[in-house]
Amino acid sequence: MPRLHVVIASTRPGRTGPAVADWFTGIAEKHGGFDVHVVDLAEVGLPLLDEPHHPAERNYTHQHTKDWSASVDAADAFVFVAPEYNYGINAALKNAIDYLYFEWQYKPVGIVSYGNTSAGLRAAQMTKQVVTTLKMMPVTESVAIHFIGTHIAEDGTFQGTEGMAEAAGGMLDEIARFAEALRPLREPAV
Repeated sequence: MPRLHVVIASTRPGRTGPAVADWFTGIAEKHGGFDVHVVDLAEVGLPLLDEPHHPAERNYTHQHTKDWSASVDAADAFVFVAPEYNYGINAALKNAIDYLYFEWQYKPVGIVSYGNTSAGLRAAQMTKQVVTTLKMMPVTESVAIHFIGTHIAEDGTFQGTEGMAEAAGGMLDEIARFAEALRPLREPAV
C-alpha cells in the first residue's frame, strides 16, 4: 500500500492547517488506498535552508536535514495542506521543498489549499510550478477552501462540506493512480 504524507504547511501560531489536515486525514484513511501519515512542518522545525551543499548532492550536514530526507524518502505520495500568503506559497512549505531534491522525484502530490476569496488557488498554482521542477507529478484534482474562517467550529475543528469531501475523494483516487504508475521510476535503477 502506498505511503501518503499529509503535510501541514503552515507553521505560525493560531493556524488552521492542523484542523484542515485532521479533516482530510479522516477522508484519506476512509479512502483505504494509502498508509496515511501526518507530517507537521511546525514539528519538523526546519530552519531557513542552512545546508552548505546543494540538495542534489545529498551531502547533508545537519541532523534536521537527514531526518527530513528520511521522511520524504519514505513517502510514495503527498498532499500539501497549504494556506495562501500574499498571493503565493507560504515560506515554510517552500523552504521544506527546497531542502531536498532526489527524495521528491516521481511522486504525485495533491493540494488542499485554503484562504479567503481565492481559496489559496494562487498558492496552489505556484506550488505546482515548483514541484514539477523536482520531477513530482501534481494532480489536477484538488480541494480549494474559500473563506476558511467560516468552516472552523467553536471547538476548533474544520467543518468541510460534502462538495469538499467529494473533491478530496477524487483527488485521492488520482494520487493513487499516479503513485502506482510512477512506482517503477521511484525504484532504484538496476
